[in-house]
Amino acid sequence: MAEKKANPFSDLIFNIIIPSVVLMKLSGDEYLGSVGALVVALAFPIIFGGYELIRYKKFNFISLLGFVSVLLTGGIGLLELDTKWLAIKEAFIPGLIGLGVFISTFTKYPVVSKLLLNEKVLNLPTIKERLAETNQQAKFDRCLMQSNYLFASTFVFSSVMNYILATVIVTSPAGTAGFNEELGRLTLMSYPVIAIPSMLMMMGIFYFVWRQIRQMTQLETEQIFNTK
Repeated sequence: MAEKKANPFSDLIFNIIIPSVVLMKLSGDEYLGSVGALVVALAFPIIFGGYELIRYKKFNFISLLGFVSVLLTGGIGLLELDTKWLAIKEAFIPGLIGLGVFISTFTKYPVVSKLLLNEKVLNLPTIKERLAETNQQAKFDRCLMQSNYLFASTFVFSSVMNYILATVIVTSPAGTAGFNEELGRLTLMSYPVIAIPSMLMMMGIFYFVWRQIRQMTQLETEQIFNTK
């Protein structure tokens, strides 16, 4: 089986740029029309997601939510529902993920722990040994809990920003060319306004955990990370 390798450029092209261009430029009656452009635009992320599923045999909860989000967007447009439902939908998906991350704090498997405490990334045997020697395990566990709260907050940020952007940008009635164009603008704007700040926040969280590991274990960076 082929091992999946991250390709953010392909994600950006098929999930953001092409759907946005189709919605913004081809929704007029002289082109695809409002319905045709909406269907074509939403087909790209669906087909791309299906291709990755078939090729890599991987399908997770986040992928499922993304698929549901696309279907809901299509339903709102095709059924010509009130645009407030689009804003609610845009806020609901990241809000649901954030709630899941928050709840995981009270389980044996916080999301941050699953992401970071990976033997492919960190030299876990050495880290655990040093934490035990310095009696810092309890403090490190509290650090992971704090990081999980911070991680959940990034999705709260996304949820709020999604709602604000959708409310401000998408004002035309669903089922019209104006709605499609505004939806395309919303899709395009969500990347620099929401996705990039969220990624920077996550990088800040990972940096915080790395700093805490260094301080608690007195290990050097090359000893913390698995360089094999």
